[in-house]
Amino acid sequence: MHWLWVIIVGSAVGAFAGAIMSPGQSRGWLGHIIAGVIGALLGEVLIGPIGPELAGMTVMPAAIGAVAVTLIMMLLIQWSRVR
Repeated sequence: MHWLWVIIVGSAVGAFAGAIMSPGQSRGWLGHIIAGVIGALLGEVLIGPIGPELAGMTVMPAAIGAVAVTLIMMLLIQWSRVR
């Protein structure tokens, strides 16, 4: 049940990060889930548990990590289109 909540919260955080980084372009629901979950895990590992907790994930590091992962994803997609 914990992983279901991680996916739900990760997709919400990923959608939030996608709306901030590229408001006109959507990466799809799977891209948002992947960016949110990976970003949340990286954010918690690198930043630590700061701020409120939801479903076993701290929200602030998850949001910061998801924005970073979305930025990296966006740069990689643009880089691959140029080549």
